[in-house]
Amino acid sequence: MRVPRPDGVRIGAVVLPEHTWPQAREIWLELEQLGLHHAWSFDHHSWRSLSDEPWYDSLAVLSAVAAVTERIRLGTMVSTPNFRHPVVVAKQVMTIDELSGGRFVFGMGAGAPGADARLLGGEDLSPTQRADRFAEFVGLSDELLRNRATTYRGAYFSAEEARMVPGCVQRPRVPFAIAAAGPRGMRLAARHGQWWVTIGDAGRPGERPEEEAWQLLARQVARLAETCEKTGREFSDIRRLVNVSRIVKSPYSSPEQFVDLVGRCQEIGFTDVVVNHPRPSGVFSGSRPDFLRAASAALSAFES
Repeated sequence: MRVPRPDGVRIGAVVLPEHTWPQAREIWLELEQLGLHHAWSFDHHSWRSLSDEPWYDSLAVLSAVAAVTERIRLGTMVSTPNFRHPVVVAKQVMTIDELSGGRFVFGMGAGAPGADARLLGGEDLSPTQRADRFAEFVGLSDELLRNRATTYRGAYFSAEEARMVPGCVQRPRVPFAIAAAGPRGMRLAARHGQWWVTIGDAGRPGERPEEEAWQLLARQVARLAETCEKTGREFSDIRRLVNVSRIVKSPYSSPEQFVDLVGRCQEIGFTDVVVNHPRPSGVFSGSRPDFLRAASAALSAFES
């Protein structure tokens, strides 16, 4: 299926919630001053090789960021039912939407096996069970954030007169950014999502050879377009976001390289591109000046 090329591309960044507040405040304000369209935080209780390093709660960090920024969109990338309950997180989402003046995007994913999945001591879930739980998580989140009170009984979650007053600033609710790669996830994105998110191969992020990773991204975008067509959703109504830090090593080593990468994403059909903010060492390591130069170049080249 031929996917239409979007007119423009919005550029964003992902900041890990590992910084003290003075450091975090400086980083997030710099991203806004740079002119980025959006910025996101990983939402894990702890994360892979950084599990013994400083790591803060992403929703608390985003609340603080919402209070000191004015323009940039903010979101989770992504919250999961591994350790988040939809009733509790919906109230947090409503609150951040208020603090930000209606700039919050609720990023959601099914959650992978690992530390977060074992955190609360529950049983290991099969891929089918994780997909079932995620469908319930998304559906209940949608109900909670649209209504003043919700009562619900499901296989994984329950709610008893869960109150959401005064409700979201954004109506009918905050936008959902749904991370999905398989058919069920794509249907959820088509039904509930205002954004769709991918990192390519979610099972092996960053491990595929680069050309193979690009081919996978193209297939995923085409699959989303087909899903939208089958479900009656306008494909153009859903923003399509890719994190190129999970596709290409050192994506902003030069402004020219990053501009080329963003252009390739646009050709495939993505409307939004994010890159991880540079860390001094280890995963997502990079040069801050290189990042700033590359992001500035891309913002100029793809201004919509």
